[in-house]
Amino acid sequence: MRDVHTVREHEPFTVGPVLSKEDVADLESVAGSVLKRKGSGLAASRYVGVITTRRGKVVEILPKIDLGGELDPGDEKTRRLFLRMLRCWRRLGGTKTLPESGIRAMSRFPMLEIFFHQFLVNLNILARGGLARRYVSVEENLPYLRGRILFHEQTLTNSANQARFYVTHDELSINRPANRLIHNALTKIKPRVQTAENRQLLRQLMVAFAEVPAAANPHADWQKHHVDRSMQHYGPVMQWVGLFLFDQGLTTFSGRHTNLSLLFPMEQVFEDFVTHCFRRYQSDYTVVPQAPQEPLAEIGGNSAFTMKPDISLKADGKVVFILDAKWKHIDAHSGDPKHGIEQSDMYQLYAYGKRYRCDAVALVYPRSEIFSTELHYRFFDDLNLVCLPFDVANPQMSVQRSLAVLRGKYE
Repeated sequence: MRDVHTVREHEPFTVGPVLSKEDVADLESVAGSVLKRKGSGLAASRYVGVITTRRGKVVEILPKIDLGGELDPGDEKTRRLFLRMLRCWRRLGGTKTLPESGIRAMSRFPMLEIFFHQFLVNLNILARGGLARRYVSVEENLPYLRGRILFHEQTLTNSANQARFYVTHDELSINRPANRLIHNALTKIKPRVQTAENRQLLRQLMVAFAEVPAAANPHADWQKHHVDRSMQHYGPVMQWVGLFLFDQGLTTFSGRHTNLSLLFPMEQVFEDFVTHCFRRYQSDYTVVPQAPQEPLAEIGGNSAFTMKPDISLKADGKVVFILDAKWKHIDAHSGDPKHGIEQSDMYQLYAYGKRYRCDAVALVYPRSEIFSTELHYRFFDDLNLVCLPFDVANPQMSVQRSLAVLRGKYE
């Protein structure tokens, strides 16, 4: 398998056995949006995923997850934990797109191969069930009558040959936008697929789609394609097609030399994972993401500055707690009373607490060696704010402990 250069968040890209100076230069083209300057070089920043360079080198960026001192040979556990978080991401299309079974089976491989594998497995299931077809109007000059004769064309074409019929008829065809887009996606990933299992699946599927033409205008086909009731099995597949062809839902960046780069905003992935876990592992509160939306102020009778909390926990119609998830490693051991917390986040949570009249508000950060127990702050008017450590390796325990802390202190 082709070498993959793996780094963690905030680690620099260094020239070595895998990355050449030219590869690092290629990465410069995306430095402004998804990477950051670190000294005289580049480092991974707020995005996690895969970048491929012009020369075909694969750079895998993994999140910085504290495993409590546990060894992680081949980064397998980190990769598995991130993929479990990614399953909950709002723009990936649900757990069918990236099921747990696929994560377990492929987590020893780099992420790009995992994404390829899940796309190909979903597509194989689709192909076995039959490609979606539609009726299209076809004009043909046939030796037999079929459909409706086009008299003008018949006169022009067959005036000297009465044994043929110029006709139009409807025909079931696999030549439809979704199938053309899948053909393009298969063609795009073909040079990148490395594992034997993925290559075998790819060969089989290229045969299955051999009669489907490529999309001449993929963007137009993407606008036209529609997954209706008869095409529900296309849903997971088209999610991957959107990622591979158009970076649908991912960060966008301008780079002439990069391609097939899948980069996920870690802040949003963490927020959606925390939301999912509070829904799954407790039933006392209704979990409302990105809501309820309320104005912070008004002017001339019109509302202004809409507030939209990350996560609201409601009971009996009242917002009891508001949580804001931040993918940032704070330091509870620091002598600085701020502990690395952004002051703007404190302002925001204070505004939430007063506007929604919450019992308490909380900032949720990833658990780490330097942040393993809660931090308790009290605003000047007695509103309480808690900084909660969330262990992505043990989300159920994190949810239960978080609620116990909030309830025990404030109810």
